[in-house]
Amino acid sequence: MGRRERQGSISYHAGQAAESQVAADYERRGFAIAHRRWRGAGGEIDLIARDGDGLVFIEVKKSTSFEKAAARISRRQIERIYASAAQFLENEPDGQLTNVRFDAALVDGSGAVHIIENAFGFG
Repeated sequence: MGRRERQGSISYHAGQAAESQVAADYERRGFAIAHRRWRGAGGEIDLIARDGDGLVFIEVKKSTSFEKAAARISRRQIERIYASAAQFLENEPDGQLTNVRFDAALVDGSGAVHIIENAFGFG
């Protein structure tokens, strides 16, 4: 395995671990994790959590600091998350009228988690 492949594998597993850590944080707060890495036409949504009749679409970012993790969320990525969320809502009982929010879950180098609710200014 070359250096690039090894680095990609490390990043992949670090991302998986961060997602599991964030999922556990939401579950501790009473949310049910409905899906992990749900893929829609717009792209992947890291976590989808249920809170009663509502949904939380969660983008997980891991980096050495919360600031660096937040900086890795691009406008294009947010638009793809919105598109995939809209597709996901097609199968919900209330469809596009479902109560939703979009959170960013940031994980720093020490493994600490910082949740930003309604991070994308919608929901």
